[in-house]
Amino acid sequence: MGKGKRLRKGDRVSWRSHGSEAHGEVEREITERTEAAGRTVAASPDEPQYEVRSEKSGGRAVHKPGALEKDD
Repeated sequence: MGKGKRLRKGDRVSWRSHGSEAHGEVEREITERTEAAGRTVAASPDEPQYEVRSEKSGGRAVHKPGALEKDD
């Protein structure tokens, strides 16, 4: 995904997870240092990260925009 491209809650996305591709939905955009998905996320308004929920496992993870691909 290109820099500056923003995702929104509810967007369907895919990402690499343990050697395979995972699919899920954006739960929220994170724009400040916070705790999410069991870890500290060092995000900022200029470098947001996204909390996503896997449709397969239901698990949550946080990824930088470059690691996410928006599904059509």
